[in-house]
Amino acid sequence: MNIVLVEPEIPPNTGNVARLCAATRTRLHLIEPLGFRMDDKTLKRAGMDYWRAVDWTLWPGWTAFFEGLPPNAKLWFIESLGPKRYTDAEFAPEDYLVFGRETAGLPRALLEQHPHHWLRIPMLQRPARSLNLSNCVALVLYEALRQLGFPGEITGPPPRRESTE
Repeated sequence: MNIVLVEPEIPPNTGNVARLCAATRTRLHLIEPLGFRMDDKTLKRAGMDYWRAVDWTLWPGWTAFFEGLPPNAKLWFIESLGPKRYTDAEFAPEDYLVFGRETAGLPRALLEQHPHHWLRIPMLQRPARSLNLSNCVALVLYEALRQLGFPGEITGPPPRRESTE
């Protein structure tokens, strides 16, 4: 799977998504401009030491990202008010799950160009406008992985940590 963050603004959200990508062997695509620097302390803290396990690419903008896609790439745009729930989509292993900026979401024109691939996460209560970006990524990614049977799932106890004392 592929996670795409278009112009993310909040370093801890991106760090949390990086950690999620490391745990699920999911590629991460960050599309500039970013609202932070890649050496930001809170970005590193949220991603912990998982950044080295993340397959990630920094793209200079949407056009560069879009032009770099494989010919048959399927993009899913996750944004409020989408015509279809994310649980009703049929995901494939190489799909791209696209999320927008924390404060502005994805551009309306982009969503309207792809109405059949515009997904929403149901909201049950107002005045909540949205969920946290990293929570949204986790919800949709794990639904996609569930549909695919959690390929490569690790079972059994976690490895023991060595004592540093």
